[in-house]
Amino acid sequence: MSIKQLVDDSISSNKVAIFSKSYCPYCKKVKKLFAEEFPNVEPKIYELDELDDGSAIQDYLYQKTGQRTVPNVFVASKHIGGNDDTQGLFKQGELKKLIIGAA
Repeated sequence: MSIKQLVDDSISSNKVAIFSKSYCPYCKKVKKLFAEEFPNVEPKIYELDELDDGSAIQDYLYQKTGQRTVPNVFVASKHIGGNDDTQGLFKQGELKKLIIGAA
């Protein structure tokens, strides 16, 4: 499977897809947000620093979204952005709408 196919399939077949790095404090915050606020939603999490293809996945995500940093969050196949974007959408109530709409 190509990197493009792996990423695109993960985004389209999971309600929430998070491309992360295990040591990243912003990634930990976004994963904690989903775990605490949406416990019934199981995000698909890719720890790019633990994958052989992690840098290639990150390169493709940059091509796809224009965002090089992690976390790189997708909800209902829509690119949300990073931690600040995700936290902001949560505070506005928009994240919940996206997740419920993807049910």
